[in-house]
Amino acid sequence: MALDQSFVGRTYPPTDPYEVGREKIREFAEAVGDTNPAYIDPEAAKALGHPDVIAPPTFVFSITFKAAGQVVRDPQLGLDYSRVVHGDQKFAYRRPLRAGDRLTVTSTIEAIKSMAGNDIVDVRGEVHDETGEHVVTAWTKLVARAAEEG
Repeated sequence: MALDQSFVGRTYPPTDPYEVGREKIREFAEAVGDTNPAYIDPEAAKALGHPDVIAPPTFVFSITFKAAGQVVRDPQLGLDYSRVVHGDQKFAYRRPLRAGDRLTVTSTIEAIKSMAGNDIVDVRGEVHDETGEHVVTAWTKLVARAAEEG
């Protein structure tokens, strides 16, 4: 059954703050094979004008995808998570994430559509630091695959 279009525009409460740590940044950079020194060396980051090490651009996915879980777990929406796959991701940065940032994410459902029996939900995550500065916007597309016949 198609998801309820009245959920388009629904905004969920901000997440608890997530503190970006140097070690998490280093681990992530190693995991994705990115050797940019600004991700592991505070002096290299400072030479580029940052107060501390910065995170690779896709690091924020782990924070925003977890926040999108509020949408997925909303029982009124009725999304069947057992059938969900990650369809797409994009980011628009105001500035890089930095070690020491305490970030919250506010998720909003931007679109709901059905295609070939699949439910597609577009979620926008607005990421702010503890001062209220907008850091990045992330868009996540979730696809709940159609149930198999028989």
